[in-house]
Amino acid sequence: MPESAQQRIARLREELDRHNYLYHVLDKPEISDREFDRLMQELIDLERQHPELVTPDSPTQRVGGSPIEGFKTVTHTVRMMSIDNTYSADEVRAFDQRVRKALGGAAVRYVLEPKIDGVAVSLRYENGLLIQAATRGDGQRGDDITHNVRTIRAIPLRLRAAPPRVLEVRGEIFMPDAEFQRINRQRQEAGEEVFANPRNFTAGTLKQLDPKVTASRKLGFYAHGIGQVDPPPPDSYLDFLGQLKSLGFPINPHTKRVDSVDAALATIAAFAEVRGKLPYATDGMVVKVDSLAQREALGATSKAPRWVIAFKYPAERVQTVLNAVDWQVGKNGTLTPVARLAPVFVAGTTVSNATLHNIEQIQRLDLHVGD
Repeated sequence: MPESAQQRIARLREELDRHNYLYHVLDKPEISDREFDRLMQELIDLERQHPELVTPDSPTQRVGGSPIEGFKTVTHTVRMMSIDNTYSADEVRAFDQRVRKALGGAAVRYVLEPKIDGVAVSLRYENGLLIQAATRGDGQRGDDITHNVRTIRAIPLRLRAAPPRVLEVRGEIFMPDAEFQRINRQRQEAGEEVFANPRNFTAGTLKQLDPKVTASRKLGFYAHGIGQVDPPPPDSYLDFLGQLKSLGFPINPHTKRVDSVDAALATIAAFAEVRGKLPYATDGMVVKVDSLAQREALGATSKAPRWVIAFKYPAERVQTVLNAVDWQVGKNGTLTPVARLAPVFVAGTTVSNATLHNIEQIQRLDLHVGD
């Protein structure tokens, strides 16, 4: 018997969700983008013919609906706190000493994850369906950006397997470097202002009133945190990440669990050698206590949890060419030299101008056009 429209729609949704999972979570795509788009178009056409069969979790609902009038403020069930940063290996060791002392000398394992230069988000699922996405905001309240987040293919609309009744996942939305450069090239060719860096561009994209704009920009996502979960998750954070992966969330492949601070520092050093080759911007690694019970015992200060620290790498350095020097006149008539550089992509930003501060700086550096 030929398939009914309802059966075909159900099968297409299942296929599209499976291919999204293969592409974004397992990094093992089985079909081309063109074939994926063909299946999506078939589903769109069928749902147009049978609007009574459209559901909120259908893959077609990612393409963007009608613009909204403004952003609502929502309150986080579990506060989204900031993280203490350091550039020093000695301070990572001091962090480990504080943790072990506070836990009475108990053994501690750490999970390390890349610190992606993106926008933090909280995703709330109830009975397996995405019902709300919110920015961090001030940690207690953020903006409801559900209409935009639904367009991001890396974020599941319906969870796989048997999800918890309530699941809040924290993570990072980011713009891959290639997408950032593609859009900036288009804007430059159109005579429009280009964006300074992927993080600011991502933040602006998530604050678009029209979700079709967000849908046109290929944002990425990695899960890296826990909000409200009912029933409670396992005690191991790494095990919880494994559960999230089985539910359909992308987990960064450079995530690693270690048994000592020495191993944590070795992981940080090893990641420094590969992070520049990744297709997205990172500026450090986050070191977290693995045990959720130990996290609870450690608690938090007024600003940040005591069970986590972010190690940040020194600023990247690249070479370019000094094409020219222009002079800008300030409000009080002060002259400031500005270097016009051959554009270079560094730390997620295309740099073509840089201040030289004053004539003494030019003389000290012995700068000449063409250097």
